[in-house]
Amino acid sequence: MKLDTQYQEKFQHRHIAPNQADTEKMLKTIGVNTLDELIAQTVPEKIRLKKPLNLPAAKSEFDYLNTLKQTASKNKVFKSFIGKGYYDVIVPGVIQRNILENPGWYTQYTPYQAEIAQGRLQALLNFQTMVVDLTGMEIANASLLDEGTAAAEAMFMQYSLRKNTNANIFFVSEELFPQTIDILKTRSEPYGIELQIGDHRTVELNENMFGAIVQYPAGNGAVYNYADFAATGHEKGIKLTVVADIMSLVLLTPPGEWGADIVVGTTQRFGVPMGFGGPHAAFFATKDEYKRAIPGRIIGVTIDSAGNYALRMALQTREQHIRRDKATSNICTAQALLAIMAGMYAVYHGPQGVKLIAERIHGLAVLLAKALGELGYKQLNESYFDTLKFDVAHLAGPIHSEALNNEMNFNYEGSVVTISVDETTSPDDIKNIVRFFAKVIGKTINDVNFDELKGDLQTVIPTELQRTSAYLTHSLFNTHHSEHEMLRYIKSLEAKDLSLCHSMIALGSCTMKLNATTEMVPVTWAEFSKIHPFAPADQVGGYMQLFDEINNWLSEITGFAAMSLQPNAGAQGEYAGLMVIRAYHRDRGDHHRNIALIPSSAHGTNPASAAMAGMKIVVVKCDDNGNIDVADMKAKAEQYKNELSCLMVTYPSTHGVFEESIIEICDIIHQNGGQVYMDGANMNAQVGLTSPANIGADVCHLNLHKTFCIPHGGGGPGMGPIGVAKHLVPYLPGHAVVDIDRGKSIHAVSAAPWGSASILIISHAYIAMMGGEGLTNATRYAILNANYIKARLQEHFPVLYTGANGRCAHEMILDCRSFKSFGIEVTDIAKRLMDYGFHAPTVSFPVAGTVMVEPTESEPKHELDRFCDAMIAIRHEIADVASGLLDKTDNPLKNAPHTVSVITGNEWEHPYSRQKAAFPLPYVAAYKFWPSVGRVNDTYGDRTLICSCPPLTDYEFEESEVTTPEYGT
Repeated sequence: MKLDTQYQEKFQHRHIAPNQADTEKMLKTIGVNTLDELIAQTVPEKIRLKKPLNLPAAKSEFDYLNTLKQTASKNKVFKSFIGKGYYDVIVPGVIQRNILENPGWYTQYTPYQAEIAQGRLQALLNFQTMVVDLTGMEIANASLLDEGTAAAEAMFMQYSLRKNTNANIFFVSEELFPQTIDILKTRSEPYGIELQIGDHRTVELNENMFGAIVQYPAGNGAVYNYADFAATGHEKGIKLTVVADIMSLVLLTPPGEWGADIVVGTTQRFGVPMGFGGPHAAFFATKDEYKRAIPGRIIGVTIDSAGNYALRMALQTREQHIRRDKATSNICTAQALLAIMAGMYAVYHGPQGVKLIAERIHGLAVLLAKALGELGYKQLNESYFDTLKFDVAHLAGPIHSEALNNEMNFNYEGSVVTISVDETTSPDDIKNIVRFFAKVIGKTINDVNFDELKGDLQTVIPTELQRTSAYLTHSLFNTHHSEHEMLRYIKSLEAKDLSLCHSMIALGSCTMKLNATTEMVPVTWAEFSKIHPFAPADQVGGYMQLFDEINNWLSEITGFAAMSLQPNAGAQGEYAGLMVIRAYHRDRGDHHRNIALIPSSAHGTNPASAAMAGMKIVVVKCDDNGNIDVADMKAKAEQYKNELSCLMVTYPSTHGVFEESIIEICDIIHQNGGQVYMDGANMNAQVGLTSPANIGADVCHLNLHKTFCIPHGGGGPGMGPIGVAKHLVPYLPGHAVVDIDRGKSIHAVSAAPWGSASILIISHAYIAMMGGEGLTNATRYAILNANYIKARLQEHFPVLYTGANGRCAHEMILDCRSFKSFGIEVTDIAKRLMDYGFHAPTVSFPVAGTVMVEPTESEPKHELDRFCDAMIAIRHEIADVASGLLDKTDNPLKNAPHTVSVITGNEWEHPYSRQKAAFPLPYVAAYKFWPSVGRVNDTYGDRTLICSCPPLTDYEFEESEVTTPEYGT
């Protein structure tokens, strides 16, 4: 036996599922001899890369983790007292292990198919209830991206609701966190909103102002009573947004009780690691009268087909995929996984637990203030929650040095030092701080009588600002306080949700591929998770190395000159890219260039983002084959050549086709003075075969939560970094706190300088372990798997669009519109797939009455076959309806999904068997996933909107209230 000592397992063989034998069978089914032949027939030769990707050799999983440990060691985990919206936390182990580190939670898809998403919908409803309770408002959404962008969304909502359309001034308290002010500058400029930044105590509010925003507690830590300020504003028609610290609201009077119209903030303090800036779930709460103007997603209560309690996403007609450029926001995601963690933190600790935590934080802050006061230091905040402010004059330098010697970070602004206490702060930390503060003035800790101070600690919060109202009163916040109870509660919700743990989720444009364990493991390492985003540069060498590497790798993959890692969602990347294009034109004196050409097939986020960037949208037609109508586009480019800003294009197209004319399209735009923005939603069909720069694009965002393996997490987190050509590099986003300015940088688009930095590790791991060859093979196999499904299903479902050689790219659209003639809607197919154990493909997008299927390279042939078998069986059921063998109104499709309570009930009056309903194919019995509710009633839920947890005893319905759902497109 000859032994091979050089063997090293290739990660690509773990990530790409089909083996060689299955590959050959699939190629035979498709009708080609080799994978190279299929790629040649699919990807136009003129856009193909001439050289392989120049990336480092692929690492094994073992070697990658060892190397990353060395990189991580370059980050210094100092104790953070910086504050400014980011605080160290204690993540309850039961939540970290069973949610954050659990693929049963992080591989779930956005809950568009509510019947198999009841667990995470309940967890998000818990989050909304928590936010409503703590803010004192009436309705909250299911999270936004971060605190700064939530504040910007609030500003735009106030602007859109203003009654005086001539009012264009937005008052901004100078004591907002600087990163929030930076984002407000970015978002206000395209709309011509004038920011008036000043002191809320001295500003003269007037009728030219449509809104105001303040921080509570203020950025310097002071707690102000804003009640009179709110009342004065309301007298003048000015709505008030309050940026609130959610932990402080346990002790402070909630803004909803003293006049706030909107309350935003971050829930990071509720058990979500700092992670060098993210991901964290922001919250957005407001009055019920503004519910149709709220950005983002809202979870609402409804009933199912049996009249039972059920949940689903509410008021979706507000969203950009329906309203497009008229949408309330371009955000089509949330921070679902992090919102779920924050909500579970409240469930686990309950009202008494979070109060004890908040009181401890406040108590330690008061103790520190008194102790330093005994040393002669004057604390400047008369009232505060957790943040102390000292003007130490010439002692700032020595204090800084001593803090570093003790591995502590404070916030320094000239001679002013601010210290923010958090959940992880201990009495020993307080003594250490006092010790070296004493040292720099020649005293010792013995000059402070801690026993006396601790014996007489009183709150410094004024009586009128001390909270008296109850919160977290629902039974779910008062039940699960032992770990066993909490574990079972988490698992009970997880069991209601279908994830990648159960079966493939073949969603077009969503790319639900493998999120490998090795990619996920480092996210919770302390060297990455416990770093403050404003930590000194010499303490974050590991992160800087990681950013530099991923910037170089993504630049090589896209063909661009540089990346900005700041945008923390795909839609945020779209907006950032358009703002960079806007800045480029304006810097050249072309202020008039504000027309965005957008194909009619584009994602709804495209026109919504363009509108946010101050652009006017001109729609370009698509031809009968689903491609951009080049003649129409050329005519419009020439018509608007003096005002043309950009073209927004998705490649391959939203229809799943590599359009042959893409280079010509880009050339036409450039010839008429415009830039080409490429939506990177379908980048997983490009990597290694072509690139945005190669086809002629100038800027592109990448959905790292799609192509580069960051998991969906039930609807977020995501990352949307942008790559740009050399001439656009100077305009990439900067930041108000951390110097990342490129010379002519636009203001920040996200709160943290590198967005949701901690999850960039996932994409870094994926690229490092796949290498150039592996990434290219992933693209090739994504195309193979898609064309295999197409070959198996095209005799049963017409494939709407294909390329010149009859091939699809990485996804395809199956046309189901003809079934309407005998009463079957595409929604019926989606719901029936649940009975077969599958999540539906994308429904009615980009074409109404169709499904868009994308299998990804991570699915093996037997799983593809299982899905195809299910789709073919459903097609036979449709045929039976058409022929009359199945009743047109009482059939397995119309009644789907079938729950276990229906199947095992005493009564069964349907003309088909229970077996056919629940176990329609032999494999289903072995893999059965039971939907926890019947088909949800969207109409009822929007008509009787309930967006926080009702007591189940109060949620009973009269039979007359149960209505038939209205489904369709």
